Parts: sequence; C-alpha cells; structure tokens
Amino acid sequence: MALNLRKHGFDVIVHSRSRGPVDALVAAGARAGDSPAGVALHARVIITMLPDGPDVSAVLEGEHGVFSALQPGTVIVDSSTIAPATARRLALEAAGRDATYLDAPVSGGEIGAIDGTLTFMVGGDGRALAQVLPILSAMGKPEKIVHVGESGAGQICKACNQIVLAGTMAVVAEAIALARKNGVDPMKVRAALMGGFAQSRVLDVHGERMITANYKPGFKAKLFKKDLGIATAALAEAGVPAITSSVVAQLVAAQIAAGRGEEDYSAIGDVIFELAHL
Repeated sequence: MALNLRKHGFDVIVHSRSRGPVDALVAAGARAGDSPAGVALHARVIITMLPDGPDVSAVLEGEHGVFSALQPGTVIVDSSTIAPATARRLALEAAGRDATYLDAPVSGGEIGAIDGTLTFMVGGDGRALAQVLPILSAMGKPEKIVHVGESGAGQICKACNQIVLAGTMAVVAEAIALARKNGVDPMKVRAALMGGFAQSRVLDVHGERMITANYKPGFKAKLFKKDLGIATAALAEAGVPAITSSVVAQLVAAQIAAGRGEEDYSAIGDVIFELAHL
C-alpha cells in the first residue's frame, strides 16, 4: 500500500516494528519515522494497517504514539480490521485533539494491496474522506472506495464482508468435496459453476486454491480467526443469529489447532476434505 503511494508521487513517511519493510520503502523514496509520534509530527494524513484493535490502540494512544504528537487538522485512516466499538472510541479521542479518525478497513488481500485495487469501506466524516480520496485512490479503485456511514460503520461493513466470505468458502469446499467423492473432476465442476448463478470471486480464486492445495498465504488463517471473532461478537450484540458464521469459525479454529494458522484461510477446505475422508 505504501509503495503504491510512492508510485503515485506522494511524500511518504513510514514506521514499522519490522525494519525490513521500512528499508525497502526508503529505497523507493519514502522517509523513515523513528516512532508513530515521529510520523505524526510530519504527516497530516496518517494511515495505519495493523493486526488487531490492541495494536491500533498502542500505536495511537501508547507512549510515543500518534496522539502524543498529533497535529490539528490531521486525518487518521485506520485500515486495520478491528472491533467497531474500538473504532468509535478512537474517533472520539481523535476529535478531542482537533483531528479526524476514519475507520477504513479493506478487502482484496495481498493481491489487491500489490495491484492497488483494494476496496475501502469507510466510516466517519464524509468531508474528511473527500480530503483523502486522492490518497486512497492510489491504493484502491475510486469506485471501490465507499463511504458506508458514521464512525464504526466501516468496521461493521468489514464484518459483513467476512461473514459472506466465510460462508461462501465453506460451501465451495463442500461442493468440491462432493465432486471428488463422486469421481467428478472438481476443476471442471468449478468451470461449469462459474458460468451460472453460483459464480463468485471466492469460487474462482479460493476454489482453485482448494482444488490444487495451494495454500501459500494471501491472508493468514490466524487473522481470519480474529476477524470472525469480531464478526460473531457483532452479530451477538445486534441479536442476529450466527448459525453459519459460528460453524465456519469452528472450521478455522480446527485449521489453526492443526498447526496451520500461518497458511491461507482457504485451507479450511482441507478441514472439510478430511471430515469427508478425502
């Protein structure tokens, strides 16, 4: 994402716990910040991409965090996937410092990040989004940058995304298992289904991953487990039955329990295949 900002000519200052990505971006013309506060001193648009809510809180609110050096008028764009309640709280904290926090989680995976085709689901002030739209457009297609609603709405939308993704991956795996159990070529079944109403991006990309057992991580299962935890908690809070999502969360938990948390999340297909004695 940061490299695409550089490719579009933006002045970028970067910080990470890992030195390798910082060095690679400096080689591409970015500047290194010595801490989150060091970034906040020089940037008026700050983008965070972190594993979970506690990480975002630490980077923004912790010692030498962004809030300790936040400049008035700064827009913070958090593209992490975190709990909606955490996003709302951080938005209030930023507003108290004369800044704006947008929750803007993404979809598209590693491929979308590299290609600059991410979808941004944005919650928060629409005027702030308009201000940073050219920046987000360097990392995602403009038509895929959607203002969903007030603070927290972006994270609710991402939870909806993960719910649909999880359920679809599970049934794609079941369909592949059914074909294999009956001696039918699953790749040909996939091709046929892609020509009808069953076609989907999940069937296309993750269906092929499952058939070929290519689980090189685009999105690690351990992170998907965290996302489904956020989604099922949101469903429970809203009083919505989580019948399918809860089952898929258990499949992901089984994958991780088998020591496969670093693999792609589509490897839940193998959990289903093993249950089917394939």
